[in-house]
Amino acid sequence: MKGSWRVFLFLRAFWQLIRFDYYLSRGNFAVLYKKVRDYPLKKKVVVTPEVIDRACRAIDWACVWYPKQVMCLQRSSATTCLLRAYGARTEMVIGVQRLPFKAHAWVEVDGRVVSDTSYTPEMYAVLDRC
Repeated sequence: MKGSWRVFLFLRAFWQLIRFDYYLSRGNFAVLYKKVRDYPLKKKVVVTPEVIDRACRAIDWACVWYPKQVMCLQRSSATTCLLRAYGARTEMVIGVQRLPFKAHAWVEVDGRVVSDTSYTPEMYAVLDRC
């Protein structure tokens, strides 16, 4: 039973990567942004750190097996929606660095970075949260 849970979570993570790759491959950032912003939060669920960790590991494995390079925006969109489906109050954060210019996206749960290094917010000025 335990293995089937991991497979299901992996497949769900992989599907999210496919979904957001579709929007990005068409250059449709506005639709991607709306899909993430409007993704429903599962109600009445207590989300433990273990659930968050499992979902993030599933995304990690899905990225390893994904046939294309997964960029941070695709990964963060997929992680945000996967975690919301399990009841975690997540935000996808988009930030920029001035010199050298660089943009980046990451995921936070209750203000804590879960999809990147903990000091990521210190390196980027936040443009938006959704």
